[in-house]
Amino acid sequence: MTERPYTDDDLRAEAARQHAALTFDPGHIGVGAEMEEQEVTPGGEVTWGDFRDETFSAARRSVHDLITGAANVSKWAVALGADGLEPYDGQLTLDGDDKPFARIHFAFDPDMPEEMRMALVQGVGTEIARHL
Repeated sequence: MTERPYTDDDLRAEAARQHAALTFDPGHIGVGAEMEEQEVTPGGEVTWGDFRDETFSAARRSVHDLITGAANVSKWAVALGADGLEPYDGQLTLDGDDKPFARIHFAFDPDMPEEMRMALVQGVGTEIARHL
């Protein structure tokens, strides 16, 4: 068996680099094309493309700004996927002076029951609150 000249960490680092590069500077046209047929309302009655040109352009600029201003969590995303974990909707946000100063996101094994997930999130939140 031939030993690889690279490690799993090398593979993860390259995957994270490429993941981040995908969102580095998306073009306005590409962002708009992706938005056009996507539903805005949960029932699907309205898509982004249904808005007037000015409204659509303002929304497209806002989405573009959100993408380009997003934190680079590519390394975390790749590590979570490599470990077989999935992001959880529950999160903890710690506020001070009317703005967040920390946010904790969670990821779990897909087989972990919802009750355990909620208990862990709540338990971490309770412990943090005791020390603030």
